[in-house]
Amino acid sequence: MSSSTVITNIAALVTNDPSLGDHSPLGLVRDAAVVIEGDRVAWTGESSKAPATDNRVDAGGRAVLPGFVDSHSHLLFAGDRTEEFNARMSGRPYSAGGIRTTVAATRAASDAELEASLTRYLAEALRQGTTTFETKSGYGLTTADESRALRVAARHTDEVTFLGAHIVAPELADDPAAYVDLVTGEMLDACAPHARWIDVFCEQGAFDGDQARAILTAGKAKGLHPRIHANQLSHGPGVQLAVELDAASADHCTHLTDADVDALAHSRTVATLLPGAEFSTRARWPDARRLIDAGATVALSTDCNPGSSFTSSVPFCIALAVRDMGMTPDEAVWSATAGGAAALRRDDVGRLSPGAYADLTLLDAPSHVHLAYRPGVPLVAGVWRRGVRKV
Repeated sequence: MSSSTVITNIAALVTNDPSLGDHSPLGLVRDAAVVIEGDRVAWTGESSKAPATDNRVDAGGRAVLPGFVDSHSHLLFAGDRTEEFNARMSGRPYSAGGIRTTVAATRAASDAELEASLTRYLAEALRQGTTTFETKSGYGLTTADESRALRVAARHTDEVTFLGAHIVAPELADDPAAYVDLVTGEMLDACAPHARWIDVFCEQGAFDGDQARAILTAGKAKGLHPRIHANQLSHGPGVQLAVELDAASADHCTHLTDADVDALAHSRTVATLLPGAEFSTRARWPDARRLIDAGATVALSTDCNPGSSFTSSVPFCIALAVRDMGMTPDEAVWSATAGGAAALRRDDVGRLSPGAYADLTLLDAPSHVHLAYRPGVPLVAGVWRRGVRKV
């Protein structure tokens, strides 16, 4: 029989359950406690009402929130793109073509090197409060390289995404139709058993709307659910396609028309915003305020990748979203936890109420607002994942 633990003396507890605490979207409980039994949350409420448990942890008057749910990352890669970043910061704009540099390095890496790189970045993310993460293939672009990346990823997360359609493979650059045939045929057959999701970079220089529809539809036929890189570098058909295909999320959402915003607001497709990419490419910020005010569900994630957003820090992305994207601190924290869970169509993470996984982040601060208020400061003082303290 599993033991029970109470974390008590919590100054401010973010539950993301509006039936609790102050009945806001954050379900904020003051002077709170959380009871963990096994890998789940068993009870949440005011400290004075906490039931008896086997073990007790004193939060010391600090804040606790759900572990961050990073619903968009690209962690299956080798090498880095320091030179590209340095050049870009000296005046050269970002384009999708830089992905080819990482493709060459990733193809040359061994399975052990790929896995060592992945686990390094996962440990880095965990130290910063991330307890659930999605990650994608997309730096192999051959059947063998894409499928091995997914096999490696599947050993570390359930949220694995097949992104063979990141860019057209260099070998078929002059014949994109042949590459789409490969992605929707042999490559999909090899990759589908190791993935939950299928993704496509729908953008000038990558895949157009018709190609993206063909790829995502083929993935759905194999039991993979769509998500899509949409409207990042320019306006395009990605958001409308995401809604049409009931994609779990449309990611980036930087260049939107009123019709795009309206489509997201009247669907269950989540708009996943990735401010690390705009920060790292000096690009225009997504307008989170416009999406939220329209009624769209917004998630906030890192887009951790070696080319355009080499950060694994959700707290950093929260600070950027509050400073530059029109989000309040409460909205940014919700989007990085419950919003990320919605983008993965999960209800067992991203909240701290009975039945959810016991994934908690303890801050060395009295309030979740400090994540935006004190940017760049390592505030994560403890992390529990599935009821076990990891940090």
